[in-house]
Amino acid sequence: MRPPQPRVVVLAGGVGGSKFTLGVRAALHRIGAPEATVVVNTGDDLWLSGVRLQPDVDSITYALAGVNDTVRGWGRAGDTERVNEELQAWGAGWPWFTLGDLDLGTHLARTGWLREGLTPTQVLGRMAQRWPLGIRMLPMTDSEVDTHVLLEDGRRLHFQEWWTRHRAQLTPRAFENPGITDAVPAPGVTDAIAAADVVLLAPSNPVVSIGPILAVPGIREALRATSARVVGISPIIGGRVVRGMADVCLTAIGVETSAAAVARHYGARSADGVLDAWVLAEEDAASAAQVEAAGIHAVVRPLWMSDDDASAAIAEAALGA
Repeated sequence: MRPPQPRVVVLAGGVGGSKFTLGVRAALHRIGAPEATVVVNTGDDLWLSGVRLQPDVDSITYALAGVNDTVRGWGRAGDTERVNEELQAWGAGWPWFTLGDLDLGTHLARTGWLREGLTPTQVLGRMAQRWPLGIRMLPMTDSEVDTHVLLEDGRRLHFQEWWTRHRAQLTPRAFENPGITDAVPAPGVTDAIAAADVVLLAPSNPVVSIGPILAVPGIREALRATSARVVGISPIIGGRVVRGMADVCLTAIGVETSAAAVARHYGARSADGVLDAWVLAEEDAASAAQVEAAGIHAVVRPLWMSDDDASAAIAEAALGA
C-alpha cells in the first residue's frame, strides 16, 4: 500500500517564490500527491492608471501557466508595450513602471471583476480557470494592505516606487502595511494551514514577501497551531541574496544577511517563532550549528534554482525535512 501523500501549503512571493512553486508542483506530481495550496503575498499590490496590479500573484500565475518572461523575470513572454507608450504620451502612470499589453489585459480583467464586487480570492479563482496551473492559489488576504517604505530622510514611498524606480538605493528606515492590523486571512488560508502535513516558506524576500503574509492577523497563529511541519528555505546563499535587494530590506529591520540570521528572524516554534526546520545551502553549511542552537532543525542541500529539476530537488529536500 502506498503511504499517504503529503498535503502541502506554500507561503510565497516574488521571482524566488515563482521558481520554488514550480519546483513544488513538479515534486508533488512525481509522487502523486494532491495539489499544493500557495498563499501569495499581496503586500506589494497597487493601483496604477485606474487598474489594480498584483505583481506577486501575476508572477506566480504566469510561471505556473508557462507564459512568464524568464529573461526579464516578470511579466508575460513576448509582450509588447504600445499601450504603455500611449499612457506615457498622456503623462499617465509612472514612466519607470512598464505595463505590457498582455499584462495590462490581466489588470483590466481583474479590475473589472473587483468593480463588479468580486473579492481578490474570487478573482484569483477566475484567473486560475484560464490555465491548468496544477496549484491552488490564494491571496494572503482580501484586504488592501500595500507596502510603504519609510526612508531615513522622512519620506514615505510606495514599495514599487522604492524598488523599481530607485532600485532600493534610498536608505529605508522601516516597512509598513497600512491597515494590515485590521485585515483577516483570505477564505481558506487558515483552514489549509490547519489541514496541511507540511507548510513551506519559499526562498522569497523575508521582509517584503513573506513578512506581510505573516503579519496578517491569524496566519502566524495558524502556523504555530498547526500539526504540520513548518519548513523554511533560505533565500541567502553564501552570505548573499540570490536576486533582488533583500539584503537592504534585512539591514533596515536589523537582520544580518546570512542564512542563520534569517532563520533566527523567523524563529523556532518552540520559542514563539514559526519554524521547525530550515533548509540552507551547502555554501552555508558552517552555520548549521547556529540554526540548530536556535531550536530549528537544519538541513543542508544545494539551493541554486538553476532549472526546473533543481527547483524540484529543493522542494523534495524541504518536504523531506
